[in-house]
Amino acid sequence: MPTPPPRIPAARARQAAACMCRTGRACSSFAPGHAVHLIQARLVAATPGEWADAIVADVDPASGEIWIRLWTDGTVISLWNGAGASDAVEPGAPVAYHARHHVLTVGSRRFNALRLG
Repeated sequence: MPTPPPRIPAARARQAAACMCRTGRACSSFAPGHAVHLIQARLVAATPGEWADAIVADVDPASGEIWIRLWTDGTVISLWNGAGASDAVEPGAPVAYHARHHVLTVGSRRFNALRLG
């Protein structure tokens, strides 16, 4: 009977995790406003009745802020995304927003959007 190889312990992380989207790389955080998690994508797909159609009212690419105006009642919502959503939209563009799971859809792209107001 062969001897099993010795178990090598996992190396400990010695540095704090930093979000990569601030440096222009793929986002390494799933916090609101960062990358869309697989479970988050599945939850929004499972609750299609909670999407709200909207129009982009304004965009500030320098800060990552996007203001959307809901079609239903004209409410303006301020969102932030650090993973490039503000570069993917322009004022007047149609979008959809899922408030419960904080996802903004721009065309076929989904962004995790932190609601600011």
